[in-house]
Amino acid sequence: MISEHWQQRVGSQRDWVWRGWQTRYTYVRSPQKTSTPLILLHGFGTSIGHWRNNLTVLGASHTVYALDMLGFGASEKPAINYNVELWVEQVYDFWRTFINTPVVLVGNSTGSLVTLTLAATYPEMVAGIAMLSLPDLSVREEAVPKFLRPIVSNLESLVASKLLFKTVFRVVNRPGIVKKWAAMAYSNPAAVTDELVDILLAPAQDRGSANAFAGILKAMVGAGFAPKVQNVLPNLKVPILLIWGQQDRMVPHSFARQFADYNPQYAQLVSLENVGHCPHDECPDVVNQALLDWISGFSKAGGGSLSLGNLCS
Repeated sequence: MISEHWQQRVGSQRDWVWRGWQTRYTYVRSPQKTSTPLILLHGFGTSIGHWRNNLTVLGASHTVYALDMLGFGASEKPAINYNVELWVEQVYDFWRTFINTPVVLVGNSTGSLVTLTLAATYPEMVAGIAMLSLPDLSVREEAVPKFLRPIVSNLESLVASKLLFKTVFRVVNRPGIVKKWAAMAYSNPAAVTDELVDILLAPAQDRGSANAFAGILKAMVGAGFAPKVQNVLPNLKVPILLIWGQQDRMVPHSFARQFADYNPQYAQLVSLENVGHCPHDECPDVVNQALLDWISGFSKAGGGSLSLGNLCS
């Protein structure tokens, strides 16, 4: 049974000023000096804490970094124009400042879009990319399940009215409500713990959180937030790992094989039964091992797919 608070399980946290904004990062230094470093990028609405079950395990054999992207977690939440390109520049500057040697990028959801775009924009920094539940906002109507479309539509209306959004933002940021929202991203209800709710809720207390959240949502439903997956993924020439929960209700598993087929020479797909949108958190032991095995097998080039059955049931 885990007794340590999640803050004690996410490495050595530090603050770094990027373009005048305070941003949070953490790292776990591996004793294996020659191994490839990793950078972990969280998804929408989460933070460094979402990697609490991955950092130490991965850090035993690779130095691992994780960032709170601007607008999320313990990083500053300015009222600016948000898009994937902004976070790409943040991560790239972080890499140049602290690492400056090729890394493996690991992203979940929105973090996967940042990972994908980084590999295309700055190939010199990338040794490989792992994307967990990669969304494609250019095909939103197909990607969003029918039962979620009314919710998305209502969110768009709320974002259009900043005053109304701020009021609703304060109301919904309560443990019971956040727990219900989080449950949509998980297959196993037991994975939606009080600890997870604490991780999701804490940043909402920060100054500017409502405006930043509204700005990010508005950007995500508009044009130009991120490149189309089909325009980027086929052109990459680095090892690619796609990890997907078969019960993902945010980005359906049907997209997994399609995305893998965009780049059959370099892409490998790992499908997990009884897992939702956040495989690294819902099924950390299996995901950690899949990542480590994939990295160690870079010399054995080639794509393919693997179903890991009921290991997460």
